[in-house]
Amino acid sequence: MTSAQRLDQARELVAIVREMARTTILPRYLRAVREHKADGSVLTEADLAAQAALVESLPTLIHAPVLGEEMSAEEQGRVWHAGVHGLWVIDPIDGTTNFANGIPFFGVAVAYLVGHKTQIGVVYNPVTDEAFYAARGAGAWLNDVSLPLRSPAGHLREAVAGVDFKRISHHLGDELAVRPPYYSQRNFGSSALEWCYVAAGRLDVYIHGGQMLWDYAAGRLILEEAGGSYSSIGGTPLTAGPAIKRSVIAAASPALFEQWRTWLHAHS
Repeated sequence: MTSAQRLDQARELVAIVREMARTTILPRYLRAVREHKADGSVLTEADLAAQAALVESLPTLIHAPVLGEEMSAEEQGRVWHAGVHGLWVIDPIDGTTNFANGIPFFGVAVAYLVGHKTQIGVVYNPVTDEAFYAARGAGAWLNDVSLPLRSPAGHLREAVAGVDFKRISHHLGDELAVRPPYYSQRNFGSSALEWCYVAAGRLDVYIHGGQMLWDYAAGRLILEEAGGSYSSIGGTPLTAGPAIKRSVIAAASPALFEQWRTWLHAHS
């Protein structure tokens, strides 16, 4: 399949996700009842409804099994191993706490993987109607505008950072809080959208101490196709299966990534 064909499929995927969000997620926004899963994370009926809708609709675009955040660990493992030649990975609502509390920063994250490598990625915010998407070899986009939207900071001291303090070590968190190497810091509560904000240049650098496959599967491709760089904090690739959390560092440009990684390694 050519990169142009993958881009056409990415745009078809945007239409599928946008329609699902319009009919399944937005009618439940500001009405969701918050519950808690066994691991303490938040769940609403909208998460389950959105996942069910995507499990039904995605194979009509590309026939492949679908791995969703809200599936059991056993089912996720089965689908992961069955999908080595083609696999959908979805987070039906990334930022469920924001969604349940009426904070308009949450997204639907969908990725298509082959050989466990992302080929197509979409992250969609239903409230703002912003669709971030990418196809391998064909660039990254926000709606119909090529990413990034702005040039990243030239130096780490000028950067705006996305930092999830609660998922990094106390020592590193203290270093970042007391002696930050960047200009300013933000945390929005949706990992998938934060990846896209780095890709867009809205954030310059990013760190998160523990993400699952569905948190980064789409965003890593969108950032990569926008010209950014990423790895785990330890430098290992983000290729783990669905049951493994990975730390993440990222930056909007390779040069800024090297500065960010060097500082983090010196202060971890």
